[in-house]
Amino acid sequence: MDDSERTRVTLIDTDWEEAFRLYEEAIASQNEALNVRATIRLFHLSNDIPEHILARTIPILAYLLQAPSSNSNPSIQEIVICCLSRIASLKVGKLALIIGQSGAITSLLRLLPNSASSFQKILIRCLRNLVTSERSNSIILASNGGLEVVLYMLNSLSNNCIRRYLLELFSELTLFKEVRRVIVSLGGLRFLVESASCGSIKSRAKASQAIGLLGTTRRLRRMLVELNAIPVLVELLRDGDISTRIVAGNALGIISSHVDYIRLVAQSGAIPLYADLLRGPEQMGREIAEDVFCILAVAEVNAVEIMEHLVRILQEGSDESKAAAADIIWDISGYKYSLSVVQNSGAIPMLVGLLRNGSCDVREKVCGAIMQLSYNELDRVALDESSAVPILIELLEDESEDIRDNAAEALINFSEDSAWSGTISELFDVPAMRNMQNTLAQIRASDDHMVRSMRGFSIQGFTWDPALD
Repeated sequence: MDDSERTRVTLIDTDWEEAFRLYEEAIASQNEALNVRATIRLFHLSNDIPEHILARTIPILAYLLQAPSSNSNPSIQEIVICCLSRIASLKVGKLALIIGQSGAITSLLRLLPNSASSFQKILIRCLRNLVTSERSNSIILASNGGLEVVLYMLNSLSNNCIRRYLLELFSELTLFKEVRRVIVSLGGLRFLVESASCGSIKSRAKASQAIGLLGTTRRLRRMLVELNAIPVLVELLRDGDISTRIVAGNALGIISSHVDYIRLVAQSGAIPLYADLLRGPEQMGREIAEDVFCILAVAEVNAVEIMEHLVRILQEGSDESKAAAADIIWDISGYKYSLSVVQNSGAIPMLVGLLRNGSCDVREKVCGAIMQLSYNELDRVALDESSAVPILIELLEDESEDIRDNAAEALINFSEDSAWSGTISELFDVPAMRNMQNTLAQIRASDDHMVRSMRGFSIQGFTWDPALD
């Protein structure tokens, strides 16, 4: 048996109740040297001490934090802080919550502003461990002036190691709405972008989540772009783990939702990264990529690049990613470009192939895309060349109502072409065709009525206020 095994056996046989009683006696002696030695021992054993015993040491440690400073090296406060930091990082039960409720956080904040470099480091690391291990500790920290202290230190500190801990602490605080409301007025927005650019990947993901939440307003979106949030989020979208990529992709998508930033996001290299999300296994990632592609595709040059990736996904992607790709094409097909982006990409033959051979979900999305494409004469030519019409006729009897409806709408559009008008006119007795013809007639009648009604209005009618007469 080696030394580590003998130590483990000894620890298993330890009477922890007796050990706690001895620790209480050592602290009650008020002998600083004895207090330091006993607390160092507690620190080294904290990974092995049962949770209920550790919980009973927390009030004692919180009390020791309030002891006057001394010249001993290490001081009792340094050892206590290391001990609390270790206990919080264990993430066992409610230990971090108990530390927060003990008043230790306010004592740590009191010590922070005037602390020297090495002591400052363990203080900030302890606070970081407390807030990352227990969400309610962030509220305690913020409500006791912790946000202002953190921002003050970020403004004045250049030590990279300590700064990293501060940024991780700050990113945790920004998950709270109350904190996000004030960080702009306190000059903290630039530190939020910095938090998303360095530190642990979990901390960076939290900062990017806060960026996304703040980016929903036009003014803050502009400020975030000016602070270079776009390349920071693109880096996370490229290098993060899957959950981080989803969070960063969502935040970047929110920023891209303003027309002024669509090109900036695309030029930063985001499109291939969203394509990777679209191919990925996570449904949320696919949904985010789908939404962002529909935004970025407003610019024709972006749509061309996006279609290159969608074509590859239609060729070799999973059923889920193929369905998502077809859904994006459905949207893109309704945009007005100088040329047919979908047709020029070579996607139409692939869509027609999937219309016959794809899974039910893929066929539903593909049929919707083909229906939308059928409104454009040049796209109808390409669909005809890919033998789409016979397949659409077969789909009038499909089990899926969505597929039947979309096939019928596409065929009605094809009936405008002389090559198919005779064949398709014979299909209007099919229930799906008859129902769709009636639906489209009602929509067109409603649109005509709306146009006639609007002609009766003037700009004065929209701005008139009877209270001003």
